[in-house]
Amino acid sequence: MGLSIGIVGLPNVGKSTIFNALTREQNAESANYPFCTIEPNKAVVPVPDPRLQKLAEIAGSQKILPATVDFVDIAGLVKGASQGEGLGNKFLTNIRETDAILQVVRCFDDPNVVHVDGSIDPVRDIEIIEAELIIADFQMMENRHNRVVKAARGDKAIAATLPAFEALVAHLGEGKMAYTFEGKNSEAGKIIFKESQFLTDKKVIYCCNVDEDGLMEDNDYVKTVKAYAAERGADVVKICAKMEEELNGMSDEERDEFLAEFGVKESGLDQIIHTGYHTLGLISYLTQGPKETRAWTIHRGDTAPKAAGVIHTDFERGFIRAQVIAYHDFVEKGGEAACRDAGLLRTEGKEYVVKDGDVIEFLFNV
Repeated sequence: MGLSIGIVGLPNVGKSTIFNALTREQNAESANYPFCTIEPNKAVVPVPDPRLQKLAEIAGSQKILPATVDFVDIAGLVKGASQGEGLGNKFLTNIRETDAILQVVRCFDDPNVVHVDGSIDPVRDIEIIEAELIIADFQMMENRHNRVVKAARGDKAIAATLPAFEALVAHLGEGKMAYTFEGKNSEAGKIIFKESQFLTDKKVIYCCNVDEDGLMEDNDYVKTVKAYAAERGADVVKICAKMEEELNGMSDEERDEFLAEFGVKESGLDQIIHTGYHTLGLISYLTQGPKETRAWTIHRGDTAPKAAGVIHTDFERGFIRAQVIAYHDFVEKGGEAACRDAGLLRTEGKEYVVKDGDVIEFLFNV
């Protein structure tokens, strides 16, 4: 499994600039007017993980394969998108399959950069976007309603979900997010949510796009976003899209020095990926050998067989045991053989819960 993030926001808030900077590829046109992005842009980005280089050096690996994140950028949404205003609503289907939504919010003043609504108000902007996502979910459910009613006449299983289905349609019609639906965790609710990929049930990360001064200290715009996010239990990242563009082409050392000048420890890409992992409860375990060193993404709390299944379903079905070494032990001792001699290589069974950074070899029956 990998992490996928859909990027949304009003036009001209720096959304595509951030996409370009994050992916270090200028494949999403960025211009100072609304709707310059009219096709969804997609990019696969490696997850920065310095542990892989150290493992590869010790194991003598021929190549390194990091975990990856898929970013999907769509045209800016505007108020009334669901009624055909603007272009973004046309591409919302492109982010229904993503794991999380990164909502970019403008948190800086600049008279030379127009705002589609004429003024800077981050919470208003967030509410506009979320209202359009609610309407998109409502329209999807409303379009399915007649088909579900007809199918329920001849299928008892579908008929059992109909009351919850109709209650959810009413819930969305009242302008409420899908994730707040009280019946979400009922048996019928679980079935509906599993097959529907609601935009308003996804985890959201609010991305405050600030100017360089805003990086040094939270401005009032950022403070309002953080307060709003806290009410939702959502995470917030703060980046400067303009500065992220300047990082392109720099070496790692130059980039670190540049960021340090602004009191920033991580680039925007690193912040967003690490926050995405935290938001979705993801971790990485590692495999190593002469051919490759690789990171694999799993959910925190996954057992060893589940983790093995990420490599191949046969590994999960035929799981026998896992040989596990903690990353810091592997590096400190200088490899698998030394860890085995020191008694630091553990044999774990089906109940073992994999930890972030575990270096694992799976044994399984074909």
